[in-house]
Amino acid sequence: MKTSSSNRHQEFARLMTKYLEKQDVNQRFHLEGPGTNSLAAWFLGPKAENQTLFSDLILKGIDANCKDRIGYFPNDPPYVTPERKDEEYYQSVDKLETEYQKLLDNLKGSVPFSSYRYQAHMNWDLTIPGMLGYFAAMLYNQNNVALEASPVTSQLEALVGDDLCKMLGFSIPQNVNSGIISSQKSSVEIRPWGHITCDGSVANLEAMWAARNLKYYPLSVVAALRNEKILEPAKNMTVPLNDGSRAQLIKLDTWILLNLNIDVILNLTTRMENEYGISSQDITNALDPYLLQSMGFASFSREFVSGFLEPVVMGCSTKHYSWPKNAAVLGIGKDNFINISIDMNARMDVKHLRTELDRCLERRQPVIMVVVVLGSTEESAVDPLSEVLSTREEYRKAGLEFVVHVDAAWGGYFASLLRKPENNIARKTNNNNLQDTPVLQLSEYVTEQYKALPAADSITIDPHKAGYIPYPAGGLCYRNSCMRNLVAFLAPEVYHSDSLDASMGIYGIEGSKPGAAAAGVYLSHRIIRPDQSGYGQILGKALFNSKRFYAAIVTMAEPDDPFIVVPVQQIPAEKQGKSQKEIEQQLEYIRENIANKENDDLVNDPEAMSLLKELGSDQIIITYAFNFKNKDGKLNTDPVLVNNFNKAIFKKLSLSADPDQTQKTPLIITTSEFDPEAYGENFVRNFMARLGVNHDSLLTMNFISSTTMSPWLTATRDGNFIPTLIKDFREAILTTVSDFTEQ
Repeated sequence: MKTSSSNRHQEFARLMTKYLEKQDVNQRFHLEGPGTNSLAAWFLGPKAENQTLFSDLILKGIDANCKDRIGYFPNDPPYVTPERKDEEYYQSVDKLETEYQKLLDNLKGSVPFSSYRYQAHMNWDLTIPGMLGYFAAMLYNQNNVALEASPVTSQLEALVGDDLCKMLGFSIPQNVNSGIISSQKSSVEIRPWGHITCDGSVANLEAMWAARNLKYYPLSVVAALRNEKILEPAKNMTVPLNDGSRAQLIKLDTWILLNLNIDVILNLTTRMENEYGISSQDITNALDPYLLQSMGFASFSREFVSGFLEPVVMGCSTKHYSWPKNAAVLGIGKDNFINISIDMNARMDVKHLRTELDRCLERRQPVIMVVVVLGSTEESAVDPLSEVLSTREEYRKAGLEFVVHVDAAWGGYFASLLRKPENNIARKTNNNNLQDTPVLQLSEYVTEQYKALPAADSITIDPHKAGYIPYPAGGLCYRNSCMRNLVAFLAPEVYHSDSLDASMGIYGIEGSKPGAAAAGVYLSHRIIRPDQSGYGQILGKALFNSKRFYAAIVTMAEPDDPFIVVPVQQIPAEKQGKSQKEIEQQLEYIRENIANKENDDLVNDPEAMSLLKELGSDQIIITYAFNFKNKDGKLNTDPVLVNNFNKAIFKKLSLSADPDQTQKTPLIITTSEFDPEAYGENFVRNFMARLGVNHDSLLTMNFISSTTMSPWLTATRDGNFIPTLIKDFREAILTTVSDFTEQ
């Protein structure tokens, strides 16, 4: 039974959607068409070069909000009159100014994300339009939980959802307004849908929630068809099976029902209405008592899946920490998240995935989801999505169905490098003798995985990571919009809903969420399109700079230096198993022809550029570790001392709570560790061997990580800034070596 509040929200949403469908949304808001092409105008700048521009635009936002307040029923009386500005008023103002200044002073100790010297986590500067959109909408404090609380910013979220879907490669039908799903639905048309979440962890939770509900939904439908008289007309409905045949739904056994095709399941209730004339409300009421959502796992399992093993979710061992946590929250159990091993490139080992799928097929154990990571948070490794999808097709034929979810929270925006602009923007040739940063394309392997994205069922993407947008702005996109209804509580559990498509907040985990987040993404996308003309420019340049930073890191240690550096992402000669002499020759080539060159010289060297493209990670995070030489010049072989050495380097080059110390940290890096249980013995043992330490006993090994999100690190006013960073890095390492060799 819906509450009166629910009815009110639905009625408002119905009227708003009807209004939006009658007029062209693009007359008021739109994301189509070209953005702009000046990278220099997109950010405030590492030295606040665009301060005047930004300040003027922020003041415009304040002025617009104040005018709206004044203009809304202008004859309404004010409260803060001159008479109220008494002694207490000015005391309050003085207190506000004093405490505000204290806060501003304390904020000086914040992380300087916008600096060239920040090379740590997946953070950098924010786009000017992203900040402006967030700030302007924040003043209105709209809540995207319900359309009546956010009639403007909910529309913006719908538009942004479509824009994210298009960037990822999902096809948006041309016969509907952006962000609005047409009420004239076809039973065969599949339309994607996306929305904003607070972060990637919540998006991952929603995706797993939807996949879990999807897995068991056919059992609920069959139970309702058997027991509810109102569904009698659809009792004999048939469905296609994986072998190409059709069968009566209510006669299928439990294992087959647990492995029906995803789109077949999502179309069941639409067919009940369209083919058998049953109203959506009747379908909702009939299904509700049989849903997993209603019954809970224990009752549902006893009633419908007794005798079957508990379901599992599979994903790469380099997954984000939210995945086992989400499995626990949903009652699946963290131990039922099956870790899939990685190869030496920190990518998913599909052979191991097949082994686990075979085990589930043999044991008739349901597989809810396989998680593919497009950009691990510590190695920037891209899993073989294309191979995982083709593997699923094989297992479908064998009778095993599962959702493929892509965790592209970090890597999603790199898809912009593949998207051609809707309208070509002429980019001016640089004739002012300034260095420029070229746009580097993704490798062939990585490109193949991104081209496979449209076949995934759901994708997590975080605008507040590689979209350079203020927190909180995560996101989730579904290939089939019907999947969102599996996690809609205000709306019915029926797979179309004409009146709720513009009401974004009824889907997913969150209740209240800021409309400002949607506005920030909207305005940033409007100026910086998520294609090759906009975000592709930013990330393509960051990719170039990351590989240059990698080149400088791996060549940092000279032969006579008392330390060595070992990158997790090996240089090509080492990957190819070449001799030590050939590896050293390639390192020397990288030092002379890549690490110490200005951009213009490097770009004009085809051989060096060809090698540059093979360096570093799949994206823009590089990982590496150091080892030191003892006083006798021999390499330390104790893995415990190596761990302590890298921890000490990190401590020198990380931030403290002291604002004055923050200003003295010349380079900011971060650290993490390779746990043999997660990464596998072979991976960790191989890394220990390359570091030159004893690996008879496996240890969790520390490493250092650097993320290069700056598009202009090698093209400052003074040219390439990386040598300055490396000089400061070397000094920190050499002083740390002294600390260790003097012990």
